[in-house]
Amino acid sequence: MPLCTRLLPRLLGAAAALLATTAPADDAPLRFSQHVRPILSDKCFHCHGPDGESRAAGVRLDVPGEVDVEEIPYRIESDEPGYQMPPAESHKSLTPEQVDILNRWVEQGAPYEEHWSFQPVRQPDAPEGRPAWSDRAIDRFVAERWKQRGLEPSPRADKRTLVRRLALDLTGLPPSPEVVEAFLADERPDAYERLVDRLLDSPRHGEHLARYWLDLVRYGDTNGLHHDHYRQMTPYRDWVIRAFDENLPLDKFLSYQVAGDLYDEPTTDQLIASGFNRLHLIIDVGTALPEESFNRNVVDRTSTFGTAMLGLTVECAVCHDHKYDPITQKDFYRLYAFFNNFDGEPETGKRGTPDFRRGLQPPYVELPSDSQREQLGRLQEQIARLEAQLESLPPAPAAEPSKADEQVALKTEPSADDPAAAERAALREQIGSLREQAERVRRDVPAALVMKERSEQRPAHVLLRGQYDAPGEPVERGTPGFLPPLPDRDGPATRLDLAEWLVGAENPLAARVAVNRFWQYLFGVGLVKTSEDFGAQGEPPSHPELLDYLASRFVGSGWDVRELLREIVLSETYRQSSTAPTEAFTNDPRNRWLARGSRYRLDAEVIRDQALAVSGLLNPQMYGSGVKPPQPPGLWEAVTMPSSYPKAYDADSGAEAVRRSIYTFWKRGLPPPVLTVFDAPNRESCVARRERTNTPLQALLLMNEEQQFAAARALAGRLLEGSDADDRERLRQAYEAVTIQTPSAETLAALADALETFRTRYAADADAAQAVSAGGDGNADERAAWTMVCHSLLNLDQTRNRE
Repeated sequence: MPLCTRLLPRLLGAAAALLATTAPADDAPLRFSQHVRPILSDKCFHCHGPDGESRAAGVRLDVPGEVDVEEIPYRIESDEPGYQMPPAESHKSLTPEQVDILNRWVEQGAPYEEHWSFQPVRQPDAPEGRPAWSDRAIDRFVAERWKQRGLEPSPRADKRTLVRRLALDLTGLPPSPEVVEAFLADERPDAYERLVDRLLDSPRHGEHLARYWLDLVRYGDTNGLHHDHYRQMTPYRDWVIRAFDENLPLDKFLSYQVAGDLYDEPTTDQLIASGFNRLHLIIDVGTALPEESFNRNVVDRTSTFGTAMLGLTVECAVCHDHKYDPITQKDFYRLYAFFNNFDGEPETGKRGTPDFRRGLQPPYVELPSDSQREQLGRLQEQIARLEAQLESLPPAPAAEPSKADEQVALKTEPSADDPAAAERAALREQIGSLREQAERVRRDVPAALVMKERSEQRPAHVLLRGQYDAPGEPVERGTPGFLPPLPDRDGPATRLDLAEWLVGAENPLAARVAVNRFWQYLFGVGLVKTSEDFGAQGEPPSHPELLDYLASRFVGSGWDVRELLREIVLSETYRQSSTAPTEAFTNDPRNRWLARGSRYRLDAEVIRDQALAVSGLLNPQMYGSGVKPPQPPGLWEAVTMPSSYPKAYDADSGAEAVRRSIYTFWKRGLPPPVLTVFDAPNRESCVARRERTNTPLQALLLMNEEQQFAAARALAGRLLEGSDADDRERLRQAYEAVTIQTPSAETLAALADALETFRTRYAADADAAQAVSAGGDGNADERAAWTMVCHSLLNLDQTRNRE
């Protein structure tokens, strides 16, 4: 029987089950936010939603009392042209299940409620538990959702699977052999908890969590747009890593980024964090009018604040009221007014400015090391001393040469009329040389763009149709009207007020959004799948009570990220095997009800870092400037212009080339292909979740990319040089090093067959053996054969996936 024929009944059953999960049992009450509003938002709000400009016939379906709900069943079941809703031309037909939900809603009295994410966060009581499985609160919430769907928990994953899963989820790297061995040997009841704590304490933990945040804030090493010049911002990236490593409370983490520069006597870290507001794209001078560029930057700051901090698509209200959420255009520009008061030079990528090669546009802070500070201080002292000597000399009888003529002054011969000319020339030459030395030192000094307010507040207006040159009604700083207002205070509100409002107890969004993202990092998908959109067009939470339970607990813990992650990974829900029983797949094909462990393809950076780590090549050095791993020749040629800086991709070598992927130089015009092929974003805009695709190009990259081969060679070399073990033992070691699992007899037999095939192949082709093994002392065919075995292991489906 053909595969498609055998799978069709199962797939149809899965699709039907998926549709059936949109509503509770027939006798259970419907929740407007969870069951009804998503349908109205998708099918109806475009014409009958919050946006007044597009509202058809003045009818609103997003608020109660605006329409005769008794007419809804007749409209949606009518065949009469002009009467049927949604109209045929909208191409938004309702499924039978959706029609049933709307009919049941009307029968139940058509109760409305505020959108779920705009309601206050309340900590619900955990349902009665299932002590035989788990009495943890997370597990009790999850188990409650299984009752309607006939689901049961999957068995706990084995220890090898758990140690790899935990290490990848908490550090982004596979566990070291020492960590694996210690966990397998630990028979204490709290062995798993000890492993969790060990991984949370690892400095690799901060690097891993920082990567997700850098996607959100669109971090890059270049400006993007047009020339795409270099921009110095690595201290911001390093601060994010340190903040997660030090478990900085998330409310402070967010507040420092919104308004770190406005604290009384801000610390260096608070100033660096305020660079969140400077991470937008920068268009080159002459490409757009300064007023247009300024407005574009402020819109970007405002939109990123909305998505990263609130989980809302506020940018939809740049030109008009939001069509689905109660965000008016005025609301957008009230937020905009917080970010338009930037005090600094025009943010353009302009050659010729003193800090151009350093990628700096004032204001910024410099962060010299002790040695750099000492060097600069010594050079400045020498320059000052020589300048004082120059000033003490008698003046020249004629006017001193201009700077343009200074080199010709240097050539002036002493004369009876000016006996000090030669000494002045020598001093100027020394001063010029010292200044060049100081500039070379300063060029390597880390610096970070920071935010700064003007002393006089710049006015803000609603921009008609979003046009920078069409100001309309003036607006004051404020928050969207459907959310709690800012606390009362004397004088105009500041970004610091906005930051305090963001993490205040009355704001229903910040904690929910943050908790959902951390869940997403651990399970591959959030409780709210659309982690970028908690509005009407977003997907409702699969477990709304659990989300609020975790959010309220998170705030109560002092926004303790480490404690939140610990609570989640200690749950039995997290520890389940990812092997899907047939009934679990049929009743929950996408695992939204969590009756099994999550399985998904690893992110781009984890795939690369894993290969370097298991081979022993990974350089653990932290922080510093972006590095450039090997890439194909001429990588940037298609996206650079004659005056772009940097123009050519000059790959690093040695230890710098094998540093962790979070330190890879990120050119927005062409990000590292080894990462973007696996769905890494270009970092031009805020990205809250990456897509996961499976393409032939990914397979081609893993089979041919230079560093993947380098990792395979290094692992092969360790196997051959490490001991006198026989082939079977070396194959076992290789398989365990890459997958953490022990190979079955069948797997070992397959690997042994592959090894013999490769040996035969390379014994007959010395040139090919030399090419694969990259030279070395003798035994090229043996080293090539083992390299290909290790390369095959790095390409396993099991290696590329988190299970």
